[in-house]
Amino acid sequence: MLLTIDIGNTNVVIGGYEGSSLKVHWRIATKSGMTVDECGIMLMNLFSYSEYKPGEVDGVITASVVPSLTDVFLDMSERFFGLAPLVVGHGLKTGMPILTDNPKEVGADRIVNAVAAFEKYGGSTIIIDFGTATTFDCVSGKGEYMGGSIAPGIDISLDALYHKAAKLPRVEMHKPKRALGKNTVESIQSGIFYGYLGLVRGILDGLKREVGNLPTVIATGGIGRTILTDGKMVDVFDEFLTMDGLRILYERNR
Repeated sequence: MLLTIDIGNTNVVIGGYEGSSLKVHWRIATKSGMTVDECGIMLMNLFSYSEYKPGEVDGVITASVVPSLTDVFLDMSERFFGLAPLVVGHGLKTGMPILTDNPKEVGADRIVNAVAAFEKYGGSTIIIDFGTATTFDCVSGKGEYMGGSIAPGIDISLDALYHKAAKLPRVEMHKPKRALGKNTVESIQSGIFYGYLGLVRGILDGLKREVGNLPTVIATGGIGRTILTDGKMVDVFDEFLTMDGLRILYERNR
């Protein structure tokens, strides 16, 4: 079994593959102070609730945008699984030219998504990843990473409103019943939801003009389903795009 680990700012997403089939997947909250032992015990516990055993893991690959946790998960892999993981960005071959001013500064998760999108869907693509930040990444018809956009994520926007406006409450993000809010909570949800739809639509319109060739628009990330229930901006919602990208990169480099 191949273990894929995507270490994000909000969640760590872990997948277990047999061949190209995703058999198990887990999502846990990112905690910057986690120790190697805590990570290992957590994974052992997760395995105990599945039909698979830790001893079946014969490969590990990680992508991380949290530097303080990168080495923690690398050490955990070696201590608990006896495996040195592949790490996206540490000289890993992606098979994708990166056409940015400084390729080293492009987040590992963005490259993984771009590789997966081109491999799975082919041609010119735009990937929207609704995470802590909402990222837009563009791939040319030749399979080149072209660049993209980064916007604050929905949760960041909600937190900023709560912390900076003294009289506004913290609310959870739900699709509002109507745009015309009848109370403060409904008004915040309406503003965030429809405002975010406008943000996504505006960035997509600009990217499509510059990318050309009628790109396929692929969305991923947990909050994406909530936002994308309105409008037809996206062609595909792929919940496990990043997991598939890690699997593809592992196969290219093992």
